[in-house]
Amino acid sequence: MERRKRRYTAIMVTCLVLFAGSFPVYHLWGVWGAAGMCAVAMLLPPVAAAIGNIADPSDPGDHAARYGPNADRPGEKPPEG
Repeated sequence: MERRKRRYTAIMVTCLVLFAGSFPVYHLWGVWGAAGMCAVAMLLPPVAAAIGNIADPSDPGDHAARYGPNADRPGEKPPEG
């Protein structure tokens, strides 16, 4: 779970830096550079949400998923702890 939070946070911080950094880029390189940075920043939140929702198979405590590699299987005992 911790790894998912770090990845999500890193992608969203990158998105904010790109968006906030587009204003100085506008003054240095023009509209096309700023528009390109905003376009990339616009695509990052859905990617961050998808990466943040992927179950981590190496984390035994990440059993919140109903489906996937960490889903509880019928007939299995739930993990201790």
